[in-house]
Amino acid sequence: MFELAWGEDDSPLYLTDDAGPVRLALTQRRFAPDSGPVHTIALVEVLAVGYGRSPNSMRASRTVIGDRLRYVGHETASVGEVRTLLVRQVDERSGLSAVTSVTHTVGQRAYRFATTLTNGGEERLHIQQVTSAAVTGLTGFLGERSELDLWRASNEWCGESRWFATGLGGAAGLADIDARAHGHFTRGALSSVGRSTWSCDGALPVAVLENRTSGRAVAWQIENNGPWRWGLETLFEDGDALGLALLGPTDLDHSWLIDLRPGEAFTTVPASVVLSDSGLEGAIGELTRHRRSSHLGVEADAYRPLVFNDYMNALMGDPTTEKLIPLIDAAAEVGAGYFCIDAGWYDDGGDWWPSVGAWEPSTVRFGELGLVGVLDRIRAKGMSPGLWVEPEVVGVRSPVAHQLPEEAFMHRGGARIVEHDRYFLDFRSQAARDHLDGVFERLIGEYGATYFKWDYNVTPGTGPDTEASSPGAGLLDHTRALLAWVEELRARHPDIILEACSSGAQRMDPATLAHFDLQSTSDQQESLLYPPIAAAAPMAMPPEFAGNWAYPQPEWTLEQVAFTLVTGLSGRLYLSGHLDRLDQEQLSLVREATAVYPEVMAHHARALPRWPIGLPGWDDGQVAVAGVDAAGAVVFVWNRDEAAAELELAFPDLVGQDVDVRCLFPTSLPPWQTRWRPEHGKMTVDLAGAGASARILRLTRR
Repeated sequence: MFELAWGEDDSPLYLTDDAGPVRLALTQRRFAPDSGPVHTIALVEVLAVGYGRSPNSMRASRTVIGDRLRYVGHETASVGEVRTLLVRQVDERSGLSAVTSVTHTVGQRAYRFATTLTNGGEERLHIQQVTSAAVTGLTGFLGERSELDLWRASNEWCGESRWFATGLGGAAGLADIDARAHGHFTRGALSSVGRSTWSCDGALPVAVLENRTSGRAVAWQIENNGPWRWGLETLFEDGDALGLALLGPTDLDHSWLIDLRPGEAFTTVPASVVLSDSGLEGAIGELTRHRRSSHLGVEADAYRPLVFNDYMNALMGDPTTEKLIPLIDAAAEVGAGYFCIDAGWYDDGGDWWPSVGAWEPSTVRFGELGLVGVLDRIRAKGMSPGLWVEPEVVGVRSPVAHQLPEEAFMHRGGARIVEHDRYFLDFRSQAARDHLDGVFERLIGEYGATYFKWDYNVTPGTGPDTEASSPGAGLLDHTRALLAWVEELRARHPDIILEACSSGAQRMDPATLAHFDLQSTSDQQESLLYPPIAAAAPMAMPPEFAGNWAYPQPEWTLEQVAFTLVTGLSGRLYLSGHLDRLDQEQLSLVREATAVYPEVMAHHARALPRWPIGLPGWDDGQVAVAGVDAAGAVVFVWNRDEAAAELELAFPDLVGQDVDVRCLFPTSLPPWQTRWRPEHGKMTVDLAGAGASARILRLTRR
């Protein structure tokens, strides 16, 4: 019998086969002799046409091939602090082999999984879904199912990162049907699905399972810039009541089916799991460490310079020389390091949306200076120039729509896929990649752009069916080719900075975030609605990656200006708005924010996120997020309730410690009165008369 404990000493993984397929568990436990594979979930579950499941359900578990896989060997390797485990299994009847890779960095309680299938048989296999990994032993690690809350997020345009909890013991949870009395577990599951190339449209590929009493937690994320699925399933054994299946695209959800011929192989998308003894916040802290170590080794953005972008509540896609010059001067005056010209810089007709694709500057917007002259003005003011691009699409009115060969575009049923006046480039196509190679060589080499806001405002649905066994398979190959192309671009031009944007944050998955330097967290233009989005962003990304917009306006009060600047500084301040029209008092507040920006960013980069009043609700009167480091904490607090009297914030990391509390920003406006209680690690803030306002408070250990 195969048995192995592997990984971090205080939280290893346990693998065993018990005369069946290999199972992966979070706790060490012997199953009853009569359990057998029928009562659990295998590490690798493979659904294939002609094999199916037994018994039938729409869950990931109990696949016939998954039940027939048998352990044939394993090996380990180490490179520096990164350790790898390979577990090999084979189904002798079909000839299919499965090799599951598990990687782990010493000192982290995080594990990344991927599985490679190889058809070693004589007949082709039509694979409908395969787990990157499936995990058991959740209740052994976490505790009773009735004590567990599942945290997940709704995500939509301008309403991103809205987290909510579901009790597993409640009506919305997993019913206990008395599995022993029926001879097998339930057929349902709690699941979440991401669709198409907007990987975060509707839901985030991140979730946390937390014991609300003991504080133990398990978090997971699926690392794909396209479709994904995870499912939380009930199991038969009382001591192993839950299984977790982590998958990329599936036939049922995404029209994904691959034709695996003899000798061919397929590797799943990666998925990661972390363990914590410190609840939801501890689990997200472990994910934050894991996400930081997963980012590409690029240095251009190491100091995270301040970026000004002309779009949000400013030019809104209508840049001209006359409008840009005052903004360029104002951005330089407040200390911006980069100035990004957003959408419309290429458009001659006043309707930039359907004309994207050639990425040549407008001949009418920039007068005698031309775009190059405007970019020179940016450099002359001591800033680096940036440009908005949406490189994955071509507008129906763009000349490129007729210049590129048909194979450069996505097709379905022989017709080009079109959404909202845009065609989609197919990155499987060499012609598409060559086109964009030329575009970026020109934008970087001729125009000198070193910052790119990479947007993506439409999505193609199921995907292209040309040269693919299914639309979903074509889409997965496309998304993988896209990231490979981004890596090649960065290798050729290591000095560029890439911002990920996708109608705000419809593609803030871990795979995208690992390849880009910052993520636009929303397109939300209402400053009072942005705080819940900004405060929850560290659930999906390290706080220093969260590009939170701040867009001060000349008609605003000083408190309103400070409010939006606190929102920006709660992540990576992404500055916009009509700076050129602000009065001196308003500009003074902006300068104060940009002056404190380096200190805040340095803190973000080393801190772990905390939510001292809990994860924000969309309509909450008060919203708060903090970062905790060795020195103490920095907390960002927004008050949206005019009638609020006071607010209590909890800092478990600081219980029993004396701290100094000071306002980090804004220091020129009336201070909030605070009271610290070290015995409880709690701070009370007096909000009486504060109105709609926001502050950044620094808590420093004495």
